[in-house]
Amino acid sequence: MDLQLKDKLALVSGSTAGIGFAIANGLAREGARVIVNGRTDHRVNTAIERIRSHNAGAKLEGIAVDLGSAAGVDEVVRRFPDVEVLVNNLGIFEPKPFEQISDADWLRFFEINVMSGVRLSRAYLPSMKKRGWGRIVFISSESGIQIPAEMIHYGVTKTAQIAVARGIAEACAGTGVTCNAVLPGPTASEGVNDFVGSLASQGGQTRRKVEKEFFEKARPTSLLKRFATPDEVAAMVVFVCSPLSAATNGAALRVDGGVVRSPF
Repeated sequence: MDLQLKDKLALVSGSTAGIGFAIANGLAREGARVIVNGRTDHRVNTAIERIRSHNAGAKLEGIAVDLGSAAGVDEVVRRFPDVEVLVNNLGIFEPKPFEQISDADWLRFFEINVMSGVRLSRAYLPSMKKRGWGRIVFISSESGIQIPAEMIHYGVTKTAQIAVARGIAEACAGTGVTCNAVLPGPTASEGVNDFVGSLASQGGQTRRKVEKEFFEKARPTSLLKRFATPDEVAAMVVFVCSPLSAATNGAALRVDGGVVRSPF
């Protein structure tokens, strides 16, 4: 299927690994011009080389800035003022008991997980509206619906992303610009793989055993019964970024492996 993304300029925040990388790779495969973002030149350049190895002739730009800061957002907007597709993927997570989550932790999570997307969307929305077309996607999480007890601060930021995405969509009614949230479930991203590997080594278990126990105890409602792959999440995101998704707007789209039991 041709998703009609050829030569659309797309920015994917935090796209050097995991879900972000898979989204950037998927957009490049569809012919979009993709801006790859990470915190270091090495990470960005390595990601670009990997994407090119999968997609001969991919049209790629790179920018190494911290989009969790206002200064970083200003820099990327200055260099790339005409973004047509914005994927707000940048995010962090950290299991921590609620009583130990400090004010500084709360503010750091909001700055990176929420404000990065708020700032980027605010910067690019006027030109999208003027152009009469644009796509904004927030990569939220099923944790925004089912707040995980082991990382409440993370879950709250993911709820905030769902709300911001819906609000932006309401503000874009009839403009040709859409805004949606995509809610992955447990996914084998770089951070999750590192976390699972650490648990396995600490407990003297295999990674497969740790994954099995995670879905038995922490996410027993999963229908997939395994971590999703980043590519499985990216497939949904790339479609939502396309002109073909015009009737999908203001939605919270689950790619959660069935973890959320509600059918709505």
